[in-house]
Amino acid sequence: MSSSAKDWLQKLHELDLTRPVRIMNVCGGHERSISLAGLRTALPEKIQLIPGPGCPVCICPEEDVFEAIQLALHEDVILVAFGDMLRVPVNVPKRDPRSLEQARAAGADIRPIATPMEAVRIARENPNRQVVFFAAGFETTSAPVAAMLVEGVPDNLLVLLSGRLTWPAVAMLLESGEPGFDGLIAPGHVSTVMGPEEWEFVASKHGIPAAVAGFRPDTLLAAMYSVLSQLHEGEHFLDNCYPEVVRPGGNPVAREQLSRAFDVSDANWRGIGIIPKSGYSIAQEFSAHDARQQLKSYADDSRKRVGEMPAGCDCAQVVLGKIFPNQCRLYGVACTPRKPVGPCMVSDEGACRIWWSAGYRDNEWQGKTSSKKVG
Repeated sequence: MSSSAKDWLQKLHELDLTRPVRIMNVCGGHERSISLAGLRTALPEKIQLIPGPGCPVCICPEEDVFEAIQLALHEDVILVAFGDMLRVPVNVPKRDPRSLEQARAAGADIRPIATPMEAVRIARENPNRQVVFFAAGFETTSAPVAAMLVEGVPDNLLVLLSGRLTWPAVAMLLESGEPGFDGLIAPGHVSTVMGPEEWEFVASKHGIPAAVAGFRPDTLLAAMYSVLSQLHEGEHFLDNCYPEVVRPGGNPVAREQLSRAFDVSDANWRGIGIIPKSGYSIAQEFSAHDARQQLKSYADDSRKRVGEMPAGCDCAQVVLGKIFPNQCRLYGVACTPRKPVGPCMVSDEGACRIWWSAGYRDNEWQGKTSSKKVG
């Protein structure tokens, strides 16, 4: 019989932890489960859970969002995108639309969708117009976009791709020499598609224990226990704590479709910079459906200079696990879900939005600043 969340919590409290241990959870879905279940308050004090770079909306390059806005405003197209992308802000003068949502209010035909098949349906229902699918996401989201292309789409459907791979960001942190964590919880959905083997380098190359987890409290706590046990015993390996879904080799059909539809290339992450071999681009076979090849380019190299996070926003530091969400200067002060300044407060997978939804209201940075002023 499998252990319950209560059983795993008891096991975690029975561990003899002699020092604080930092565990990074890569996936935004994991962070949502952890925060909304209140796991941080239930764990031993010495266990510190750090949100990682698992929010595709948060790291989507500002210049890609800007390009989507300009296409929607200046070309006779229907632009569709996953709902979270509509509220991501870009850095433009206040008189200009700073999000797809604002561009829609200004008259652009922009429609939120939940699945790639909705993009196909809209294209078929509007055969005399070009439909641009602004597709941002990690492997889990990119796989159905690839499947859509491989299986065939209407001639009037184009894809503005901003897909990313998750593991290169973790590799970058580990190779920086200051990863900021002692153990890793690897993403369940990504591992379902790509296979858990992608995460073996964490233990084999860097000597950091890792465990793949699902999204229920019991599987997350099991992964934490595995990581901590490995640290205690001095054995570092990748453990699969989500075996009912994650299988060796992942999903071979999805992987084949990804490799056929997309090439892997160096890619920019908002506020972080270029990460080698971390991005998807549309393969030549499907260039007829590549918006960047078929439509006027609104790409602007100068955007890369202004395309960092907005002034005062520490979202990139949150994404990299360098600070907690409520240590951002703007958290809950100028930046809230109702009026987000940075992308981490926009997405349901953004750590700042998750923490706010879970009831974290205190801004530690503001508190420290106030203390310094008072002192």
